[in-house]
Amino acid sequence: MNMKIRLVLMTLLLFAAILDLFFFNPLGDPHTFAKSDADSNQVSEQQLTVVLQIAYLDGEVQEEIITENIYAMDELWKQYKDWKLVDINADHVVLKKYVDDISPLLKANGYFGLTENGTLSIFNGKPEEMQIIHTFFQLDMEKLESTKQDQLKTGIPVRTKNDFQKVLNAFKPYSRTTNQ
Repeated sequence: MNMKIRLVLMTLLLFAAILDLFFFNPLGDPHTFAKSDADSNQVSEQQLTVVLQIAYLDGEVQEEIITENIYAMDELWKQYKDWKLVDINADHVVLKKYVDDISPLLKANGYFGLTENGTLSIFNGKPEEMQIIHTFFQLDMEKLESTKQDQLKTGIPVRTKNDFQKVLNAFKPYSRTTNQ
């Protein structure tokens, strides 16, 4: 599917979700979940499932699901002002934040290595365990020096964003897509 069609479909889906939330919301006012009871003048709160996704440079996405009790959507937008809206409907909201760093998983146990077909990848643990976190690009093994091949076979530890970027930059010239 080409990019224009995807963009139109995503825009329509977002528009439909907003219509659902604000205009077809059984609680009434599009800016609030509160609905006063004419007899008791009490205001009720709405429980909303909030899915928080944190995306890291290495491709890892961590997800946390929480339940928020809110009276108005404005409260939610203020609380999560640094997050981007991914999905919304009457009972849940999905928000995403991009972090300019590597994931805690990679910092604790991440290694660059090769898959069986020669693709540069990040592993949770040594490459021989084959617990792939994220793949990047296939390497031209004929142009890659044997010492670098050996390093990738045993695994190159990655503990910082700087390590991550250095390794990617060091192997990018050996990418099959770059060299063809």
